[in-house]
Amino acid sequence: MKLWDKGIPTDKKTDIFTVGNDRELDLVLAEYDVIGSMAHAKMLGKTGLLNDKEVSELVTGLEEILADIKAGNFLIEDSFEDVHSKVEYLLTEKVGDAGKKIHTARSRNDQVLTDVHLYLKAELTTIKQQVKDFFDLLMAMASENQNVLLPGYTHLQVAMPSSFGMWFSAYAESLIDDVVMLNAALTVTDQNPLGSAAGYGSSFPIDRTFTTNELGFATLKYNSVAAQMSRGKTEKTTAFALASVAGTLSKLAMDICLYLSQNFNFISLPQHLTTGSSIMPHKKNPDIFELIRGKCNKIQALPYELTLITNNLPSGYHREFQLLKEGLFPALQTLKSCLEMAHYSIKEIKVNDNILDDKKYDYLFTVDALNELVAQGIPFRDAYKIVGEQVENGTFVSPKATKHSHEGSINNLCLNEITQKMENII
Repeated sequence: MKLWDKGIPTDKKTDIFTVGNDRELDLVLAEYDVIGSMAHAKMLGKTGLLNDKEVSELVTGLEEILADIKAGNFLIEDSFEDVHSKVEYLLTEKVGDAGKKIHTARSRNDQVLTDVHLYLKAELTTIKQQVKDFFDLLMAMASENQNVLLPGYTHLQVAMPSSFGMWFSAYAESLIDDVVMLNAALTVTDQNPLGSAAGYGSSFPIDRTFTTNELGFATLKYNSVAAQMSRGKTEKTTAFALASVAGTLSKLAMDICLYLSQNFNFISLPQHLTTGSSIMPHKKNPDIFELIRGKCNKIQALPYELTLITNNLPSGYHREFQLLKEGLFPALQTLKSCLEMAHYSIKEIKVNDNILDDKKYDYLFTVDALNELVAQGIPFRDAYKIVGEQVENGTFVSPKATKHSHEGSINNLCLNEITQKMENII
């Protein structure tokens, strides 16, 4: 069944090409399609376009369909073009002619917009909570390991002293920026497009404020053309938010892969979180974090894929919008699984608290030694030369201790302030 069917057979090749994998992707929208239809039916009743009996029948039928969806008993067979046609077919089957009236004053254009907005709003809210949970774990590990020193690197060369407290809380605070991006995406998605129809409104006296409140949207996308133009923009904004979280996870995963290597040996993981080799008995590979790195790097490409699909399209609906689902919907699930596995694995990390016993890390403290000379009254440039000469002739003696007192430094991590910062943003 196709909602635009006029009784003329569709060429099979055309059908396959235009529908693509929409049926499979639309399964995640089914719940929201039904919820949107319930609100629409109630609004049609409120405005007198349906009578009370019809509204009651429609809502009851839709509730039954929703129960089947939640029970996993909902399919979109090849005879249906998309979720909208399948839901309308089932509804008409259940309640008769009233089901044929559900599409009054709307189009598939605003119908799918509503579904996508509701779906993305729910998914972003879930991801936001996962990010907060991961933040809490990182902050707890920062507190637990705040006094364990860790070499800091620039250009992959030994640089200055850091600490595991600083390392864990650095990624925690970076997640706050990611929540800002998630909040922005949620603000964009939390606008009701229902009632904009094909993108130019309706001649029926519908009540869009009613459906906005009924569906729990924060506001209405008032202009019907603007509502239609949100297709693509909403997905792209969401993709940028996902990419922001993915960027943090990818960098963290890279650090972990590096720190786990025998050449660094900063941290270790239990055996069940590593994999072996088919020929090398000693191997303990960080496959989980390599895959997090790779999957998150792939997510970071998504905003540009969506940009290229939608770039320079004029206002109004275009079939390319269908392709946005192919990249975005799987990316949401991928990011959720990466957050889940990162949380599951990182809590098992054991830190090496004797890293700085290695002589090569003595040079971490050259700046601290230089600063001590400056504090004694020696000009900075002269102190720099003194310590540089000590390094060159092998007479440098490392203090192997830190006295960093400013906000956000090794000995003043401001963990409480970072936690409050997240609370203010979340």
